[in-house]
Amino acid sequence: MNSRERILGRVRRALADVPADDPPYERAVPRDYLREHGERTTEETVELLAENLADYRAVVHRTGREELPTLIMRLLDAHGTREVLVPDGLPPAWLSATKARRVEDRATDTPDRLDRVDSVVTGCAVAVAETGTIVLDGSADQGRRRISLIPDHHICVVRVPEQIVGSVPQALERLDPTRPLTWISGPSATSDIELDRVEGVHGPRALEVILVG
Repeated sequence: MNSRERILGRVRRALADVPADDPPYERAVPRDYLREHGERTTEETVELLAENLADYRAVVHRTGREELPTLIMRLLDAHGTREVLVPDGLPPAWLSATKARRVEDRATDTPDRLDRVDSVVTGCAVAVAETGTIVLDGSADQGRRRISLIPDHHICVVRVPEQIVGSVPQALERLDPTRPLTWISGPSATSDIELDRVEGVHGPRALEVILVG
């Protein structure tokens, strides 16, 4: 008997006394919690997202679609970016103004190679106002999960208002649970026992979020 058979055997024994007419999990567990805390207009939801992103020490920018390429160029230049990592499906216009060398998202690149890239630019799947969280799901404009975790500087573009929701339950309704979801609330950070904050431990040291609309 291998480990898989042993584990499944334990599960079957634990479920042996469950009645045949027992309601399925999705109906047995009550889900009467609030989907959103209070009512907000679209503008108020966007403001709340910006406030909570900043509270997590992300840098928030706002721009129109036509000005987006220029803003991205300025942010990359300010960071001193020589190489920028680009997901396959990132709209080409977003980087049309930048002079930094583009590095494609390739499965063959090693973590060491990605660590030498200065910045990465991605889109997002959804942004949650109440928690100041952006979610990536590996879509074409976001690339593999690792490209948002290894480079030191992450620029994430959020389309306003279509990609912004008020709460986590509303975000989950939009997301496919079979996709590789990455939930990001500010730059990577941790604290030691004396509460000294250290950024860039498990991901980018700098997170810049652009609200485009």
